[in-house]
Amino acid sequence: MKQRVITAIVALIIFIPIIVYGGGLIEFAAAVLGIVAMDEFYKMKYDTPHYGQEAVAILAMLALILPWKQWFPILPSPLFLYYIFIMILMAMMVFDQKDFHIDSLGFPVFTSLYLGIGFHSFIAARFTSLIVLLFALFIVWSTDIGAYMIGRKIGKHKLAPSISPNKTVEGAIGGIVCAVVVSALYLWKFGAHFPYSMPMMLIFVVIFSIAGQLGDLVESSYKRFYGVKDSGKILPGHGGILDRFDSLLFVFPMMYILGLFTM
Repeated sequence: MKQRVITAIVALIIFIPIIVYGGGLIEFAAAVLGIVAMDEFYKMKYDTPHYGQEAVAILAMLALILPWKQWFPILPSPLFLYYIFIMILMAMMVFDQKDFHIDSLGFPVFTSLYLGIGFHSFIAARFTSLIVLLFALFIVWSTDIGAYMIGRKIGKHKLAPSISPNKTVEGAIGGIVCAVVVSALYLWKFGAHFPYSMPMMLIFVVIFSIAGQLGDLVESSYKRFYGVKDSGKILPGHGGILDRFDSLLFVFPMMYILGLFTM
């Protein structure tokens, strides 16, 4: 517990100035987080390094995360830039047919798309406003706290026992309720910064809370499949970047889909 608290304090000391300042700093932070998360994926999947494949997957991911078109107008759109790196991955199959084939190609394509869109949405939320970004963070944090407290106190019915044995249906509902309460207080103060009415926003909060919990379960399924407890060790007591951002990688794209910010 002491290690978890120390790590959380240090992480917040680093993280808070980044999200407050925004700009190029948050773009750099998102790129670094994406690279570390990609490395965690590869270390979970492979016992030996696959540097070439991982490097191209990282470049494909960065094509989606960073605003290359804004910096270099002559470059193609991010989607086409992304596809160029996917074509490079496909070409690599020609020269490494034993270890890299059409089935294994799906892994770098999936991870680069998942992390690329997720962390780009993180940047886009901040570029819209700090208030929008904090809204997502408060939803995820309050959902986690509510689910843990309610689940520990009255949880009886397992939510997904084969993936995450400690999570309960009661905890999941408690997390949603906690997120709605916290969000209502937040929207009472900052509701004017959002394009929808309070009732509609609270309906969205339920959707975001469910999405965040689903993101957590999805990441747990990766770890269960690969037989690891944590995705990484970069955050002592907390695991890896994927362990900390699993919910947000689902919530931010959902917020974009529902029109709370633009890309």
